[in-house]
Amino acid sequence: MEITYILSQIDSISMRIIEATKSNILLFYGEMGVGKTTLITSLAKQLGVTETVSSPTFSIVNEYRTSDNKVIYHFDAYRINVEEEILDLGFEEYIAQGDWIFIEWPEKIKSYLPKDSQKIYISMNEIGERRIKLT
Repeated sequence: MEITYILSQIDSISMRIIEATKSNILLFYGEMGVGKTTLITSLAKQLGVTETVSSPTFSIVNEYRTSDNKVIYHFDAYRINVEEEILDLGFEEYIAQGDWIFIEWPEKIKSYLPKDSQKIYISMNEIGERRIKLT
């Protein structure tokens, strides 16, 4: 699936992603500032999160609860210097739980990503339109 959208369409795009995904683990690829966290915020909202969603750049992982008490884990691997650092956070236990997991900068921990993860590539053109590609 490939979609071009503007920010005002992000909530409807998020619903399409949720309906189209074949995995509970979503990997977000894209340059700094392209809108990975913005898309994750919208996805969390569509899944029933009412609290503020923010990038876990310094904490590496944030946990959010949905209105029906399900859990979403949001990882930001940007500050990971050596792949194995993610294991110190209990990453394998998070993955094994079966909850929604959103990972920004997954290329930093590629050896530990499940093969059935859904990849989401985000890019932005010169007029601010975003393009999402799910693979």
